[in-house]
Amino acid sequence: MTTSTSRRGRRARTAAGLYHGTGLLASLFFLAPFAIVTLSSFRHGTEARLPPIPPWPTTGFSLDSYRTLDSFGSGIWQHTLNSTIVAVSTALLTVVVSLLAGYGFSRYRFMFKNALFVLIIATLMIPFQSILTPLFIILARLGLNNSLVGLTLVYVTLQLPFSVFMMRNAFDAVPKEIEEAARIDGARDLKLLVRVLLPLVLPGIVTVAIFAFLNSWNEFLAALVLLSDNSKFTLPILMTAVRAGRLGAIDWTAVQSGVTVMMIPCLFVFLLLQRYYMRGLMAGAVK
Repeated sequence: MTTSTSRRGRRARTAAGLYHGTGLLASLFFLAPFAIVTLSSFRHGTEARLPPIPPWPTTGFSLDSYRTLDSFGSGIWQHTLNSTIVAVSTALLTVVVSLLAGYGFSRYRFMFKNALFVLIIATLMIPFQSILTPLFIILARLGLNNSLVGLTLVYVTLQLPFSVFMMRNAFDAVPKEIEEAARIDGARDLKLLVRVLLPLVLPGIVTVAIFAFLNSWNEFLAALVLLSDNSKFTLPILMTAVRAGRLGAIDWTAVQSGVTVMMIPCLFVFLLLQRYYMRGLMAGAVK
């Protein structure tokens, strides 16, 4: 009895060691690119034009690359501010519009409801590049071309099909009995949505906000086409200038510094809201 118990204990410890060891190796594999980029950004100015191998500083840590990065365009802080304004505005507007639309598609009955929802989802199949020229013309007619407001509206339009789909699924996962009980207590549509349903669909809201923020933060093509004023460029546009270099010379440490600056908000937002993320993706999958 004692021998069999000890054997089972050894097997359990071996299995646990293999499990945690495999997880640790997988974590190191995924974290290695972040570590390499971050370490490369602190290389000394004398190593600026050398390929990023090895990635760590060989002559001591330095902030020269960040000072060099700030010399491109209107400065790293201005372009970071532009990206922040666009990304945060896109996330907020997308959440508000998709929340109301998802609630309407989930709880109300109206003519051509299913056909309209399928039409919204079908827009996901349209390549963004094919509608970029019409969007440019529309924004020019509205006087919103070369503006962060126009760029934000374009990003919101691109995010809405997926976001409406997510929010409808999130509302469908909420039992209607909860809504009926709230209505009996006197809650009406807007009050019901804000005080009763909003906390229940919070994972879906967070998922929509994360997707909208990350996609607008990293988007390049629309910003390149719709913006022409250097002071309004977002970070991805700035990185093209850094990557191209001056007179053909590429400052690799400045490139790594720009990548580091760009990934910090993405990591912060995802790590802060990750506990809602998987629940939001699974909303409506199981009833």
